[in-house]
Amino acid sequence: MLMRPLLKRALLLAVAALALRLLYGAFLAVSTATDAWQLYPAAAATARRTYVQADVPAPEAWRTRRWRRAVDYHAALLADHLAQGILAPASRAVCLGGAHQALAMRELGVAAAVAVAVHNNSSPSPLVVAGHHRRLPFNSGSVDFLFAGRALDSTNRPADLAAEAARILKPKAHLVLLTASAADAYSLHSLQALLPSLRLLRSREITAQDDAPSTLRELVFQKKKTLHPAYYSTDSTPTSSSSPNNCSIGVGGHKLHLLTHAEPLIQEEPLKPWITLKRNINNIKYLPALADISFKRRYLYIDVGARSYGSSIGSWFRKHYPKQNHTFQVYAIEADPAFHSEYATKKGVTLLPYAAWVKNETLNFEINGDPGKEDEAKANGHGMGRIRPAAGNNMSGEVRSVPAFDFAQWLKQTVTEQDYVVMKMDVEGTEFHLIPRLFDTGAICLVDELFLECHYNRWQKCCPGERSPKYDNTYEECLDLFSSLRESGVLVHQWW
Repeated sequence: MLMRPLLKRALLLAVAALALRLLYGAFLAVSTATDAWQLYPAAAATARRTYVQADVPAPEAWRTRRWRRAVDYHAALLADHLAQGILAPASRAVCLGGAHQALAMRELGVAAAVAVAVHNNSSPSPLVVAGHHRRLPFNSGSVDFLFAGRALDSTNRPADLAAEAARILKPKAHLVLLTASAADAYSLHSLQALLPSLRLLRSREITAQDDAPSTLRELVFQKKKTLHPAYYSTDSTPTSSSSPNNCSIGVGGHKLHLLTHAEPLIQEEPLKPWITLKRNINNIKYLPALADISFKRRYLYIDVGARSYGSSIGSWFRKHYPKQNHTFQVYAIEADPAFHSEYATKKGVTLLPYAAWVKNETLNFEINGDPGKEDEAKANGHGMGRIRPAAGNNMSGEVRSVPAFDFAQWLKQTVTEQDYVVMKMDVEGTEFHLIPRLFDTGAICLVDELFLECHYNRWQKCCPGERSPKYDNTYEECLDLFSSLRESGVLVHQWW
């Protein structure tokens, strides 16, 4: 009889204990849902595996096997940085790839880890804060460790995200990112150009999580302690490294490997250049077919000596150049007024109605087309004459004056090393002036790929055995020009 009251009392105590535990759990859930998000809470997180409420449609999503595998995968990656001291339990850490990354950090003992969510309309969470990759919700110089995951691969504005990452990091703080690119010297250099205030500490290949690609590259950067004030221009954009002293190093260091895949130069002078071009154009190895061009701020096509819109912009570049799904801004540089009116209706094309030259001055424009065939020449994109840098130089036709500008200086003021620049140059012989000027100023460093038509005294169709008097240079001199460009690391193609 005595056992029955004791059992009843034990049962009541067990029920009371269970009720108190449930009430305490409910209290914690309400507290989590109503407290304002704090970037760096004072309470330390435990190292044991635990789930917390997140900014997701349903808490059950946090308990799926897929989500759990994502947490474990990133915990394994981050544990290595924790062991090396790059990440510390006291670090103010930010993740750009999702709440599972922040949870992985917290389970490793990093109490202040949070993730940035582009949309955060549900209940506040200690793991997630609303923000945008183009404007991260943190003060400048306030973060010790930033795990970007594959954020740079997924954004269409990598330069903006890279600038924000550099802004929020403290001096000597670390950035870790994963990418399916940066395996070759060109794309790695492009990525580093987006982070001029950081230096690369380590690069290694790692196994990807579950899906393709099967491998990724993990890059670890550290923010430099100080930067020279002259490093930044007046608009706070990092200046490029295109000075005469370091141009050959800057170009060759990340482009020379591409030249091993470039089509060979045509060593023997072609008797029929247009036929040779038609055959050779199928052999051209375009840069986007050799490397990833995704880590660029802008994409530009500069047609120097553009002539008509259909001459190369509409007929070749927009239809055939491999762009890797990027939108290019087009500059058409053309001094011949016969072509200016048609560009007014072309979207995405900026016309510069001048002659590209080595300085700002007035040049002579010679109209020497066949009488009565001016309209036909214009329709075929052949133009009505040629630009001459000096007066009285074998000019036989009508001469007009045209304004010219310092092309190399304009290029340095218009683009930076963070931009992807494709250039076509057909300037009626003045390439022998413009190319040396691009090298002297260092502006050649800003050109990623060049299609150059070199003008020389070709054999004339009309007069077998006689060469055209229009140009003084020989094919051998053109070949020397192409060879010097490639030897300096410029991916240049012969164009006619």
